[in-house]
Amino acid sequence: MPLMEISGLQRHYEMTSGVVKALDSIDLEIEKGERIVLLGPSGSGKTTLLNCVAALDSPTSGNYSFEGSEVPRENSEEMTTFRRENIGYVFQFFNLLQDLTVLENILLIQELSGERDKDRALELLKLVGLESEVDRFPAEISGGQQQRVAIARSLAKSPKLLLGDELTGNLDSKTSEMVMEVLVKACESENITTIMVTHDETLTNYATRVIRLDSGKIISDEKINQ
Repeated sequence: MPLMEISGLQRHYEMTSGVVKALDSIDLEIEKGERIVLLGPSGSGKTTLLNCVAALDSPTSGNYSFEGSEVPRENSEEMTTFRRENIGYVFQFFNLLQDLTVLENILLIQELSGERDKDRALELLKLVGLESEVDRFPAEISGGQQQRVAIARSLAKSPKLLLGDELTGNLDSKTSEMVMEVLVKACESENITTIMVTHDETLTNYATRVIRLDSGKIISDEKINQ
């Protein structure tokens, strides 16, 4: 069974100038363990698709199932539960809490999901190469290191699907490479499926599959031999 199946997914917005089709009949199957890079110009529908996949937004129509069950929509409580149980998120802006240490940022996420586990948090920080930075505050480490903390934090509740939105957008190319290598290693180690939205073609080097969107439609879908 695929991890997730999407068919005929549409997301329309009513504007004064008419209806905008942000997503226009998307069909997509994603298997467990895939690393997908989602490419497209601004306004192509990449982030809208990611938001629907994460149940941050409800599609206008179409079907979306996750592990064989229909994903909730139009019900904020059920959508929140779905996200908490299944989804990890890494943002372009690291969104670390500045008054908590690196370790405390991880422990907080564990506490919010009801399972604080310091050994697991330390294991994740070791996985992203930050075991020596556990007691430092975000302002005391580099942008690349902060993004690696954000990756560890997103893995803290063992999500089945990790979503990244321009996660290297604020990093230089060398730091981006380092962060992506850490992400691939972590997701392979934890057997986590990943979808990354980006406009950066170089991230395709880390993908097992590249999907291109334009005007709310999938225009190409290519598996990559690693």
